[in-house]
Amino acid sequence: MQRIRLRYTKRGRLRFTSHRDFQRAFERALRRAEVPMAYSAGFTPHPKVSYANAAPTGTGSEAEYLEIALTEARDPETLRVLLDESLPPGLDVVDAVEARTSGLADRLSASVWELRLPGVDPADAARAVAAFNGAETVEVQRMTKNGVRTFDARSAVVGLESADESTETHSSPADRPTDQPCAILRLVVRHVTPAVRPDDVLSGLRAVADLAPPVPAAVTRLAQGLLDEETGTVTDPLAPDREAAAAPPAAPTATAKAPA
Repeated sequence: MQRIRLRYTKRGRLRFTSHRDFQRAFERALRRAEVPMAYSAGFTPHPKVSYANAAPTGTGSEAEYLEIALTEARDPETLRVLLDESLPPGLDVVDAVEARTSGLADRLSASVWELRLPGVDPADAARAVAAFNGAETVEVQRMTKNGVRTFDARSAVVGLESADESTETHSSPADRPTDQPCAILRLVVRHVTPAVRPDDVLSGLRAVADLAPPVPAAVTRLAQGLLDEETGTVTDPLAPDREAAAAPPAAPTATAKAPA
């Protein structure tokens, strides 16, 4: 059985696609592309697809990951092209590798987010970011299925900084109005329990500095992977598989002959 790991995006209006909607669209794409999928056992077999840490509905993403299991070997790049052509524009399959290592989900330990705040002056955003970074704890509340939960949004944040509008952005053109000020924030956050999401950080900015964007923020995940604690950057989670594929095969081990 061959396992293929894929990176895909949620761009433009497709950022409003729920995870369940994407699952249905992806399974249709598998059928259109005639991918030789392995299936689960039981009364209702399902394609063996493992999804990892999907972005919340309403947020864009350049770095969503999943793994599929095949009954026949396929070239990862050929498979990527077929699946990309079978999905609607905005749900784009942009990378594919053969799984040669274990623990993809364990390598998704942090995310980099871009938060675009239309109507917010960059100077006001910078002051709010400084207040957030200077706080030891920032308590926020979120409604869960078990009621309102209070937790610290500060401890999971590795880095939060503001930039001006000239900074390269990954948000959709429809999310970039030009007739009003706009602040851009870059956020690096660890994946912890409970998860700290970009909207939790925005709640924290409101709590510590009364920063309240007049319209909803345009949020895009730029990367997710292992966190490099020294640099505060997030590394490519598919790199170990690419390195394993490029490594030369190990030389066979010589065995001693038994005495005659």
